[in-house]
Amino acid sequence: MLSIERPNSLVRDTASQNRETPTTAAIPPEVFKGLPSNFLREVEQHSRVYDFEKGHVFFKTGQSGRGLFLLEQGAVETFRTSGVKKLIIAELQPPAMFGEMGCVGRCLYHCWAQATEASRVRIISRSDLDQLLEKYPTVTRRLLDLVSERFVSVLMDLDATSFRQLIPRLADLLLHRAEGDLVRNLTHKELAQRLHVYRESATAALGELKKAGIIEIGRKEIRILHRSRLERAARE
Repeated sequence: MLSIERPNSLVRDTASQNRETPTTAAIPPEVFKGLPSNFLREVEQHSRVYDFEKGHVFFKTGQSGRGLFLLEQGAVETFRTSGVKKLIIAELQPPAMFGEMGCVGRCLYHCWAQATEASRVRIISRSDLDQLLEKYPTVTRRLLDLVSERFVSVLMDLDATSFRQLIPRLADLLLHRAEGDLVRNLTHKELAQRLHVYRESATAALGELKKAGIIEIGRKEIRILHRSRLERAARE
């Protein structure tokens, strides 16, 4: 059964309270869709559910794979670091899976994974996962498909970073993060991390959009004043 150490930021082990077969809402569909119900029962039997505090680090770049993680509640961010710079790879919402690189190939994690909200995560140890993969080889293929999809996503993001101007990328990000005409709780530092640039560059680009009268910058929020102009800026 599970051999992963109990984390310091563990709120509680909910395994004893979650002995029912996982519902489809808690199972990442890209991996487990179409598999028999007895597989879901085995996932439940060979995993444990934990509640984690915001900020908990599940693994770091270069660590040996210890297991597969299924996000059932909360939010998790995967990223790489270079000095003080942070490259965000994915912002995961449930249901989602992460840590798959630690279960295939060299079985090493190639990024960090950290809870950005209080989160509930189901963990399958690598030894138990190996047994499940032998019994259900279709899951192995789907794991590799997911690794490939995420790798392509990073390449496309790198392509956009290298060849697109900063203001169009910033405009596109604001449009995607907006709730109505407001972008809330996104600091200049976080914008820079998502755009893969220095904070000063992100601040300067925001200043250009503000000077043009397209956005208004307030405390912990950005208001879109002219959506059509922002959409046009995103296409340039």
